[in-house]
Amino acid sequence: MVMNKLICSKCMAVHFVEGETDGSCPTCHLDEHHVYNFRNSDEFLEKEVPRVLEERLDLGLQGLAGGLSFVIISTEPDRQREAVAEFLRYTDFIYSDGFEDDSFRTCVLEAADSPAVLIRSRKAGTNPFSSFNTAPKAGHLPNTRLETFVFSTPDLGRYSSIQSSRGVHFQEESILDTDSMLFTQTIPSHFHGCSFGFVQWKGESGNFRTPGSSGLDWEFEKPSSAHLNRIFELDHTATRVHAQQRDEAIIEFMELTNYNFSLAIYVKGFNSITSVARLSEKDFAMVFTSGILPDNGQEDVGPTEQFIRNYGTRVHHLAFRTEEIDSTYKALINDGMEFLLELVGSPEEGLQQTFSLGSPNTLLVNEYIQRYGGFDGFFTSGNVTLLTESTGRQ
Repeated sequence: MVMNKLICSKCMAVHFVEGETDGSCPTCHLDEHHVYNFRNSDEFLEKEVPRVLEERLDLGLQGLAGGLSFVIISTEPDRQREAVAEFLRYTDFIYSDGFEDDSFRTCVLEAADSPAVLIRSRKAGTNPFSSFNTAPKAGHLPNTRLETFVFSTPDLGRYSSIQSSRGVHFQEESILDTDSMLFTQTIPSHFHGCSFGFVQWKGESGNFRTPGSSGLDWEFEKPSSAHLNRIFELDHTATRVHAQQRDEAIIEFMELTNYNFSLAIYVKGFNSITSVARLSEKDFAMVFTSGILPDNGQEDVGPTEQFIRNYGTRVHHLAFRTEEIDSTYKALINDGMEFLLELVGSPEEGLQQTFSLGSPNTLLVNEYIQRYGGFDGFFTSGNVTLLTESTGRQ
């Protein structure tokens, strides 16, 4: 019996149905033929985006969530040092601080004009992300993933109060209050297993130490390689989500931040969509990649849904803005970095990019990206197609 994945055009609920259907929706019980085979398009998003924008204004959320301040990457305790060393070796980030408290051991990495990266491991307590880390190629690292994106806010108390009234659940009942910041984060998203955090800095940003923490006696040697000076800030990240949850994941992100859905590039030959949300053209961008059609259990579902089968829904890569990308790419290879594909694109097309192999310590891929001159856009469809194909080799 064929298992169909159907969606209701009225309530947008997705249903799994064996064989034929009479066209009625089990959720809203319409007896007209509103249920159809699920396939992603931008139609639902185009209807929902104006609603989200209006709701932000009505609730007073507009302007309460700013740009990305830092991300939190969790590793296994015995792989944390190597994860930090690897990050220093293949990016321009430097190790600026290390500390531990009763719950975490944290290493802080920073680069000019970029969100910071916190690489940490758990020492105690329950891991709220563990249920998302059980896929076949990720299960051996049960505490490893990019867990949290943390955005700035000028008034965390007001922000958390408004979002709580909307039914948003935070991991802790009270806001963390340190000498330098106020901080809270949501429970992991059902759609991709990432949390969204929000920080209000009391003064200058960058002091991440928690009450009762003590300094970490770890030392790292930052490579002096010249090519690292041509790798800059975190440009974007890309999170893999199931086809049937792509719209909801983007809408959830828009409801929690002041980001807006910007564009989507469809790669029909590989059953994949790359969707971009922007705060502004100068800020870090959030990318969601999903299937066009859901995973139907067959062998050829395309590289995006295949990645989710293997690794689960999670952040796939971190992208770093790069200059002189041809020579930088060659230098990275000479330094031992392996890649999923050669550079794609060209200066004439306005864009060049490549993907590294996934890290054995974080499971994250590094993307290096250079946009040239007056490049008008965020990606090109040709580059996205080749990059999408390469993920099938993971």
